[in-house]
Amino acid sequence: MTPGIRTKICGLTRSEDVLAAADAGAAYVGFVFFPKSPRNLTVEMAHALAIEVPAGIAKVALVVDADDGLLSQITDTVPIDMLQLHGSESPERVSDVRSRFGLPVMKAVGVAEAEDVAALDVYSEVADQILVDAKPPKNANLPGGNGVAFDWRLISARRWSKPWMLAGGLTPENVAEALALTGARQVDVSSGVEAAPGQKDAEKIRNFIAATRMPSLA
Repeated sequence: MTPGIRTKICGLTRSEDVLAAADAGAAYVGFVFFPKSPRNLTVEMAHALAIEVPAGIAKVALVVDADDGLLSQITDTVPIDMLQLHGSESPERVSDVRSRFGLPVMKAVGVAEAEDVAALDVYSEVADQILVDAKPPKNANLPGGNGVAFDWRLISARRWSKPWMLAGGLTPENVAEALALTGARQVDVSSGVEAAPGQKDAEKIRNFIAATRMPSLA
């Protein structure tokens, strides 16, 4: 078994999915605040789910180009541990959110080509963590959760000064390969463990986390 691979199950919308993620050994759970997403929550819904999360599991709020009003609503109502900025937020905005709201910030950066990797260096200077995600398809309505992977070889030899997490098209079937190619120690999954958009599958969650612990990754 490989110790130390930490998994984030994102886009939780139901109590049973929170419990499935916790039971399977997730290190993080993610709640989405983006109206276009099938995983979107109101702050009241997120509060009800967040208070069910066992101690020791980090609760992450995913927002997309959110203004201070929405961030205040979320942080005042939901007991979260981290903000995930998943839009086109500038490095200056990342720094501002960190100082204004007093929470760790994870910044998502989309990768499709080699030149996209440079942005990871920039954001690693201002964020507490970076999420290395696949750029969404051109016709996509969502900045993430599209079930699309990028060429993992683009970051296979890269390391950053801050903790980072791999996302984008990960599934129970391919996560072991993704870990082996990239050297990631953290992974994020949403659509890859769903029965339907916004509805997680407990068996897929278990299989995904089990796959991150394969002996071949040691």
